[in-house]
Amino acid sequence: MTKKDGAEAASATGKRLVFAYYVTGHGFGHATRGVEVVRHLILAGHDVHVVTGAPDFVFTTQIQSPRLFLRKLVLDCGVVQADALTVDRLASLEKYSETAVAPRDSILATEAEWLKSIKADLVVIACLSFFTYVVPVACRAAADAGISAVCVTNFSWDFIYAEYVVVAGYHHRSIVWQIAEDYSHCQFLIRLPGYCPMPAFRDVVDVPLVVRRPQHSRKEVRRELGISEDKKVVILNFGGQTIGWNLKEEYLPPGWICLVAARILQDAAHGKNYRSDKVSGARRLRDAIVLGFQLQRAPGNDISIPK
Repeated sequence: MTKKDGAEAASATGKRLVFAYYVTGHGFGHATRGVEVVRHLILAGHDVHVVTGAPDFVFTTQIQSPRLFLRKLVLDCGVVQADALTVDRLASLEKYSETAVAPRDSILATEAEWLKSIKADLVVIACLSFFTYVVPVACRAAADAGISAVCVTNFSWDFIYAEYVVVAGYHHRSIVWQIAEDYSHCQFLIRLPGYCPMPAFRDVVDVPLVVRRPQHSRKEVRRELGISEDKKVVILNFGGQTIGWNLKEEYLPPGWICLVAARILQDAAHGKNYRSDKVSGARRLRDAIVLGFQLQRAPGNDISIPK
């Protein structure tokens, strides 16, 4: 295994590769950035099997190709949040234990068998965002199947959960060691900026942030939303979490418009009941970051502008 990009390696040998691409379904941001990588791999002539809990439309609206295969599966739980800013550490550890520890043997057997069935050449465990969720158990499953794996991230769950264990009274300590052991099976880490210590990985390749190319210009997005060029726009986004703050009208200066990312109905999130009006819709702002939003105009906007 070299550190050459899979597409470059294939172009040099003329071989079509099969990628198993694990990407978290926590929020759409991780998946939409992963779309850009998947799209380039497919354009280079490779097959990509995406394993994710994200809605299919996140990928199919951007990629129409017989080389794209989607498999709906949740193997990670991230963190349990009481609200937009508060993490329940003990509940997060218990949720991970329930999701990936208790059924571990079954998950490993199923994933190893599936990876062999698609004849995967490389397993990529990635979520391409400033903070990313890498599925630890997929690393071990790849090793069990005898297939090389790489991780793409800027933090690892052993580092995050280690602090949770201390705060939560040392419950589920074995989780941290198991996650680190799972990560150690990766050939190397493709490390994004803003990273934390990740000693479980043997070898590291540093890369810039990965982002999806916009499909529309700033001017086009503003025109679609009916926002004039003289207005200043701020986006309030806490991953679709229900914010529940009692914000006041005077928090937003004159001339500002606030786009608030909010929890949206499941059908809307999946694009089933998409409404084309300019003040709502799950997919209207694909190129302005927010998926699921409310458009609020001054006066009467809900936003706090830092001084």
